[in-house]
Amino acid sequence: MLWTAGTAFFAFTFVILSVGLFMLSRERVFALARFLFSIQTRLMGIRLNVTGLEHLDRTKTYLIMGNHQSLFDLFVIPAALPGVYTAVEAAYHFSIPLWGSLIARWGCIPIHRRNLEKAKESLDIARQRLREGISLIILPEGHRTLTGRMGEFKKGPFHLARQAGADILPFAISGLFEYNAKGAFHLNPKPVQVAIGPPIPFSVCAGMTPEQLRDWVRGVIADLAGEC
Repeated sequence: MLWTAGTAFFAFTFVILSVGLFMLSRERVFALARFLFSIQTRLMGIRLNVTGLEHLDRTKTYLIMGNHQSLFDLFVIPAALPGVYTAVEAAYHFSIPLWGSLIARWGCIPIHRRNLEKAKESLDIARQRLREGISLIILPEGHRTLTGRMGEFKKGPFHLARQAGADILPFAISGLFEYNAKGAFHLNPKPVQVAIGPPIPFSVCAGMTPEQLRDWVRGVIADLAGEC
């Protein structure tokens, strides 16, 4: 029942947002998306609780980083984080029916995990978006967790962080793995927590090596997720 209701509502959302991307300003489309994805998550049994919104300044551009718990991160993140932003997503997401078309129109950036040259091109595009004043979400694990705990972070996003000129806004999702683990069909309605941490200033990022920054940011996100 949850899958049926969620799929039907997502089809409705897809049509509304696809039309909106042609007819409305970016800011209005993003506000509409947040509203619709909030309904989507509730409809599918996700009781979302967001803390730390006071750390987010909507007038600033951020490189937003968090953990990757479930397929449903794709709905929870827009529902939880207000503002205007795009994302770096695995290239195969763009071939998913409906979703791929929507994220392409949204301006998401495909990243090819097994092609180093194309991955570098994607990070160059991401850097340019940040310089244009568009916040960017990237999930440094690169894959959904298989255990419920965070995996290791890739180094590429932290090369970007040191060159982008934007503060890092960390967040952590808790409870979504238990709602739907990777490879599982069953949905387990439950509370899901999104904790937003204080921004990490670019001046701090620029003074670290990519490896140092990766390990430090992972520690911050792990602490927000209650994994420390």
